[in-house]
Amino acid sequence: MTTHDLNLISAFDPSGIPADPFVARHLIAGEWRDSAGGETVERVSPAHGVVVSRAAKGGEDETNAAIAAARAAFESGVWSRISGKERAAVMLKVADLIEANVERMALIETLESGKPITQSRGEVSGAADLWRYAASLARTLHGDSHNTLGEDMLGVVLKEPIGVVSIITPWNFPFWILSQKLPFALAAGCTCVVKPSEMTPSTTVMMGELLIEAGLPAGVVNIVLGYGQPVGSLMTTHADVDMVTFTGSTAVGKSITASAAATLKKVALELGGKNPQVIFPDADLESAADAVTFGIYFNVGQCCNSSSRIIVHEDIADAFIARVVELSRDVAFGDPLDPATQVGAIVTPEHQAKIDTYVRQAVAEGANVCLGGGVLSVPGLDGQFYQPTVIAGVRPEMAIAREEVFGPVLSVLTFKNADDAIALANDASYGLSAGIWSDNVHTCLDFARRTRAGTIWTNTWMDGFPEMTFGGMKQSGQGREIGPYGLEEFLEVKTVAMRIGRTRAPWVRKR
Repeated sequence: MTTHDLNLISAFDPSGIPADPFVARHLIAGEWRDSAGGETVERVSPAHGVVVSRAAKGGEDETNAAIAAARAAFESGVWSRISGKERAAVMLKVADLIEANVERMALIETLESGKPITQSRGEVSGAADLWRYAASLARTLHGDSHNTLGEDMLGVVLKEPIGVVSIITPWNFPFWILSQKLPFALAAGCTCVVKPSEMTPSTTVMMGELLIEAGLPAGVVNIVLGYGQPVGSLMTTHADVDMVTFTGSTAVGKSITASAAATLKKVALELGGKNPQVIFPDADLESAADAVTFGIYFNVGQCCNSSSRIIVHEDIADAFIARVVELSRDVAFGDPLDPATQVGAIVTPEHQAKIDTYVRQAVAEGANVCLGGGVLSVPGLDGQFYQPTVIAGVRPEMAIAREEVFGPVLSVLTFKNADDAIALANDASYGLSAGIWSDNVHTCLDFARRTRAGTIWTNTWMDGFPEMTFGGMKQSGQGREIGPYGLEEFLEVKTVAMRIGRTRAPWVRKR
């Protein structure tokens, strides 16, 4: 396949790139700080090959200081013991400020991550809705009472903030995933230490600016920049941290669980996925093909919810694959700064090489490349891009059918009947999301009940709402985010048994 076969968008107006890199510093106890030793990390744009941000590189000193600030703020009650109304008021101000800063934050996110500017705008502006929904939960949070324990007893169940929360976020959706965690932790009354990915630190720092402007008390949210070692490691082992919430790879999630075990702190994980879409012959095949195309190329396939494998009924497989290939040729790949671009750059050269290795291995094992299968050159850009790739003839035991490629690579398997399709959908160590396309509601409901995944989409893909909880089964994670269950993750339950009057009979009797 040549580049003439694709919808390529060349370099856009370079004036969109700021002349100077964004400078990111730690936020600790309400103050912006450089690292003690002055170390910094530079981020080179994966699409444009220029330095776009320079962030302080944190170590143990900054991490310990941030945790201490969060603990002091929690114990003071400045946030943990105020009313839900007061918390909600601050959070609603944050939502308004997010909407006022969409363009500024979307630009730096596009430059750091390589995602298209339209998707960055959608990510940032959509996050404001998460903050507003979490604010509503702050005002409606309540426990339970038990008035049936006898005339002399009253039982009360309290829901209290768990304490200090470490929030560790990834590079692929740095602002959205932060907003799936942070506002819900704040709604519960927790204080937080946040570590963004070293590759995409800037929008998290900008969030810190908005929190200060909204009036959040000092120390309630602290930001430490840097790498997993030592920053992330210390955030998961420190005795003053009560909970860790992490989004990223399954391998790192397992290591966090192991390291947190020493202090028995709570761990919530949103990890990888190998998400299937199952296509039945009675489906609206045009809509299904469009959704499959969207599902694999959105965010360059660098998405935990990417529909990276499709399971198509054998009677329609050839025609359906041909349609997906045809649509793939029309997807606009190229400069992320151009609003017309739908697919941008791969995050690092190393990750691009990993994607290509999966493709080459599949070919060596007998799979057929129907489209793409290699590095893509975009005129005028010095970055890393990968061709839209569709691979058929995939067998369930192949690595490309079982492991998370995290790129614009679609694997195609086939099935004979519904039982076969469900077995293939469940034949993975992951269980994040799954989809089914059929006009038969009974087929859809049967699939939804029998498939082991935290989210099931029927005749759609990747629709999400703040009210609808998100999380995975099996090795896709533990715990839930957003929705009312997302708030529950940050709460401890306490029972209060109260005796009414002096009715308790003495245990020790006089002789």
